[in-house]
Amino acid sequence: MKRLLLILITVILFSCNKYKTIGSIEKDDPALDSIISQNAKIEIIAEGFGWSEGPLWIESKKMLLFSDIPQNTVYKWTEKKGKEIYLKPSGYTGSVKRGGETGSNALLLNKESKLILCQHGNRQIAQMVANLDTPLASYKAIAYNFQSKKFNSPNDAVYLNNGDLFFTDPPYGLEKNMDDPLKEIPFQGVYEVKTSGEVKLLTDTITRPNGIALMPGEKTLLVANSDPAKPFWYAFDLDTNDSLINPRIFCDASTAAKTEKGLPDGMKIDKNGNVFAAGPGGIWIFNKDGKVLGKIKIPEQTSNCALSADEKTLYITADMYLLRVKLRE
Repeated sequence: MKRLLLILITVILFSCNKYKTIGSIEKDDPALDSIISQNAKIEIIAEGFGWSEGPLWIESKKMLLFSDIPQNTVYKWTEKKGKEIYLKPSGYTGSVKRGGETGSNALLLNKESKLILCQHGNRQIAQMVANLDTPLASYKAIAYNFQSKKFNSPNDAVYLNNGDLFFTDPPYGLEKNMDDPLKEIPFQGVYEVKTSGEVKLLTDTITRPNGIALMPGEKTLLVANSDPAKPFWYAFDLDTNDSLINPRIFCDASTAAKTEKGLPDGMKIDKNGNVFAAGPGGIWIFNKDGKVLGKIKIPEQTSNCALSADEKTLYITADMYLLRVKLRE
């Protein structure tokens, strides 16, 4: 009987501590308590990646999809089976072997529940032709050029409720980055793809546009700049025709960027306007006005994050890791 009880206790302890943990939660404002429980842990739920990015929680499938950019692969993670290869190649389908960051980056779902990928290697926004249950590396281009010039390497994107798509286009997917001879556009743009297919330049003034997200109500757009010389999150107001007006710095991470790993990168915004943004030292948490409420401190460079449908769980991509934080029970 004692042996059986000991085995039962061991099983319970193992199930409660299934995953290793990493990092810590840093509170800068009491308002953080309503967002993250004081006993929240940062769990390592998968590891062994080249550079994890672009996480997307799909509630209907109870799965997380995310990119491993150097491996040109999209992975699937579920609680039951852990990590599995979902889609390969994910970002570069060419026959000529090349280096650089070739894989997909950000992943999204459109209104038809089709998987949308920012493809570094193919230098386009693309839709996976197959359905989510039967993934296949066959793609349909949604946008691949501006004024007949190929994009640099679409990085992150966000849908508006009307079906239009905003996305960023830094040079990171080009084999030689800014010095790549195949670079056709002289700037790094933020664009809009209309449902008609028309591509509109929103701004060419950000040196390294990266993460992008919309505040609730779609009146304000945030864009991360992953430039060591200007490590800022920018905010813009949206005019009636989606023109960006009133540009301003939402937050300046210059001081932190001097001592901690990472730069402003991918981000997500919850229904209350709280911003979860990858940046120096981990995930920064802002309120809607740009006040830092706290940070999820991670010792590895952090690239992006995704919220579950109920916004009680945050998934984080950080270099070789896929992490999970149960924000609230």
